[in-house]
Amino acid sequence: MTAYRLSLVRRALLAAGLVCSLGLAQAQSTTRILVGFPPGGGTDAIARIIGERLQVDLGHPVVVDNKPGAGGQLAAQALKAATADGNTLFLSHDHSITILPMVTKNPGYDSAKDFVPVAGFATFVNAFAVSNGTPAQSFKAYVDGVKAAGGKGTVGIPAPASVPQFLVQVIAKQNGLDLVAAPYRGSAPMMSDMLGNQIPAGVASIPDFIENHKAGKLRVVAVMGSQRQAAMPEVPTFSELGLKGFEDVPYYGLFAPAGTPKAALDRIAQAVQKAIAQPDVREKLTAMGLTVGFMTGEQLGAREQAYGKVWAKIIQDSGFQPQ
Repeated sequence: MTAYRLSLVRRALLAAGLVCSLGLAQAQSTTRILVGFPPGGGTDAIARIIGERLQVDLGHPVVVDNKPGAGGQLAAQALKAATADGNTLFLSHDHSITILPMVTKNPGYDSAKDFVPVAGFATFVNAFAVSNGTPAQSFKAYVDGVKAAGGKGTVGIPAPASVPQFLVQVIAKQNGLDLVAAPYRGSAPMMSDMLGNQIPAGVASIPDFIENHKAGKLRVVAVMGSQRQAAMPEVPTFSELGLKGFEDVPYYGLFAPAGTPKAALDRIAQAVQKAIAQPDVREKLTAMGLTVGFMTGEQLGAREQAYGKVWAKIIQDSGFQPQ
């Protein structure tokens, strides 16, 4: 065999090896979805529903990586530190993206600079619930019961300096109560204490409450938003009860590190759109109390900014000082 032919063979073998290596790398590619709360909570369940379908459309494994602590702050910091290649995402609601940077002096990240919105897939509402150890069957009955007991009460919240904490403050002010917001490390431990009648009431998202509400293990007595929720139409809104400032509702979305290539962002966004179009995915998310709807990265970013303006005023009016 001539030297020329040997060279051609060698090049062909090298090319074949390169193709195999690329194919192996693609096959071994994994998308990691960061979640800032422990397993068992609403956000974790949502991430697993979305992730299970995303791996079908992305063509490789999708794993949920729980990094609980500081109300999602640790997961957000992990996103900032991740390689911007589209293989690390952060599934989050409003708290970690919008609220934490407002209430924390040094959160370790700047959402506007360090993250890029990929796609939104739902909105939801926060709700007020009472444990079965609390005799109140309605929000009014709860308020009356607290007043009869001296006006003081304790309400659980999934994270400190969160929207639920400020909701508790507004509820207390508008009803003439002295309510203390008791922060937990996520909704799962808070729910455990409510089910054990260790705490009489709590504020969290509908996805956190809905399963136990339907099972009769606790009672959701009021929800945010301008209209009742399809998942629990029997529960009145705060507006119906005469309380104001509860109309704007939070969002769920996926975020990537800043600098992630547009092609990767577009591919993920398309996969999200396909995922929530699947009847089984929509059914599962709707059953959890979400209002399912696709938002592009640009739309999610605009939603984030508008929501931030509303809550910046509420936080400022509360007198809360960043810590």
